[in-house]
Amino acid sequence: MRQHARRTERLDAAVLAQDGRCFWCGQEFGRLVAPTVDHVVPRAKGGPSWAENEVAACRRCNAERGQRSPVEWLEECVRRGWPADPAALGAVLGRLDAAIGEHGGQRRARPYLRSQRRRLERAG
Repeated sequence: MRQHARRTERLDAAVLAQDGRCFWCGQEFGRLVAPTVDHVVPRAKGGPSWAENEVAACRRCNAERGQRSPVEWLEECVRRGWPADPAALGAVLGRLDAAIGEHGGQRRARPYLRSQRRRLERAG
C-alpha cells in the first residue's frame, strides 16, 4: 500500500508541475481525461520508477506511445500539431541523467538515456 501511495503522490506532483495538462498533447486533465504515469525512459529500456523519469500523460498518449522512444514520440506529437515541448523533454532527460549520476545503478537506462539526449540535441 505504501508503494501505491508514493506513486500517487508522484503523479499528483507531475500533474501540478505540468499545470494540469498532458506532457505530450497538452490536453487538460479532468473528469473525462484522467492522468496516467508515463515513464519517459520506458521500463522495458531500464527506466526507473523515479519522479525524475515520470510525467503525467493522458491515456491516449500513454497508450499510443507504447514503447516508442521519447524523442520519436515527441516528433510524432509535433507532426500532429500538438504543443509538445522539446525543451521540457530535454529538462526531464537532464534531471533523470543527474539523478542516475547521483544514485547510481540503472546500467540499462544510461546508454538509452544518453542516446535520447543526443538525438534531441540533433533535432534542434
